[in-house]
Amino acid sequence: MLLSEYTDPGDEIVWWGILTGVFSYIFSIAGFLLAILLIARLMREKRQPSNTLSWLMVLVFIPHLGVPLYLLFGGRKLRRLAAGKDLLYPPKDPQRLIQFAGWDEKHPLFSAATNPPTSGNRIDLLLTGEDTFKVLEEEILRARHSIHIMAFILARDDVGRRVVDLLARRAREGVKVRLMMDALGCFKTRGYFVNTLRRAGGETARFMPMLPIQSRWSANLRNHRKMAIFDQERAIVGGHNLALEYMGPEPFEGRFQDFGARISGPAVRELNEIFTADWNFATGKESKPLQLAPAHDTVGPGDGIMQVIASGPDVAQDSLYEAILLLIQEAKEEIILITPYFIPDEVLYRSLILKLHSGRKVTIIVPRRSNHPLTDLARAHHLRELQRAGAKVLTYRPGMLHAKVILIDRKVVMFGSVNIDLRSLFVNYEVGLFCYSAREVAGAYQWSATIAAQSSVFEEERARPPGFIRTLGEDLSRLLAPLM
Repeated sequence: MLLSEYTDPGDEIVWWGILTGVFSYIFSIAGFLLAILLIARLMREKRQPSNTLSWLMVLVFIPHLGVPLYLLFGGRKLRRLAAGKDLLYPPKDPQRLIQFAGWDEKHPLFSAATNPPTSGNRIDLLLTGEDTFKVLEEEILRARHSIHIMAFILARDDVGRRVVDLLARRAREGVKVRLMMDALGCFKTRGYFVNTLRRAGGETARFMPMLPIQSRWSANLRNHRKMAIFDQERAIVGGHNLALEYMGPEPFEGRFQDFGARISGPAVRELNEIFTADWNFATGKESKPLQLAPAHDTVGPGDGIMQVIASGPDVAQDSLYEAILLLIQEAKEEIILITPYFIPDEVLYRSLILKLHSGRKVTIIVPRRSNHPLTDLARAHHLRELQRAGAKVLTYRPGMLHAKVILIDRKVVMFGSVNIDLRSLFVNYEVGLFCYSAREVAGAYQWSATIAAQSSVFEEERARPPGFIRTLGEDLSRLLAPLM
């Protein structure tokens, strides 16, 4: 006779209910304790107040959702991950302090946490997607020894396939090709799509897988740096991704407006050091101290003055954010910010307000509608307040403006991968290039004037303040901005 014949089915239901209740209770207690531990960690991280408040509310009021979200997306300067990666900007070597006309080594941007500027660089601005693709193709075919490419997005389209095919061709010809892809941005192309390159002898690597099945993973820390380095002598840097929306051999309807440059000279060494550190980390190679050659040992091909500053968990401080903030605070006449997403932290926002109150000109140019509608809601309040304080706020009409450019007093232009938003400024791996030479600064100003001419005044069509629903949406989006 079976045991089930001696058991009342009602008893099984009762025992199952008790076990379910016990496990649910244990799970709730564990989640509560874990939430407390994460809150303690959150407070120790000394984040921006708005960022801390947003995560605090999620962890306290919806811990079952907040705990896994924080574990996936909440980490910022993760010591465990950073410890396994070459730290950029080791103690400053006195031999690297170069002198050139017009530079004062006591300038606020000159700090122990960042590389000093280098002279002797040649800088060719890349102002269209067609020009950028043409130069990229030329440099891939021209490379003699090595090609190092770091991509946030490698798209599964004609541009992505063309780039992979060209890299495979050069690898077969004996050039050392390395392609590093961010695991999130290149999610659709990290595998079979680049097999052609691997079979040709090229190397590929994924930066920071998103799932905890590998030792070095994070769904939050993304490598947003974009650069291509050839023979460790020439580089293409800017905001362009390897996709049809950003570049291509022919004009394309809907192509993003972006900004970049081809660089040759001493500054390329700094970029290659960043790539090497990221590559070693992504491939799990043993970390080695970065040996930086004295800047004066190399005679550059041009007269461009440039400073490379990176940010991310591999940088001890928020060097790039601090450099941007110092540029704004030191401005004597005018500030022009061109960015696809504008969600500043409180310090940067108040610095702009203060500049306006002290009589400086501030111009902010953003896309009329970006490719992330939630960020458009989050930016609206800050843009309106700056406009009321006297800023000239413009929205680019033709399409998506993806350029990341800051111009100060017709003396400095900064460009690269960093957006003016909380994720880009404080979480992502980013790189910014600060150019101080007159010819390149004048070229960037001329380009910015063209962008401004194709833009209209922000919310010019709105005669009345936003309604309740719109205001609520903006407030919620701004609250969630630190989590974006």
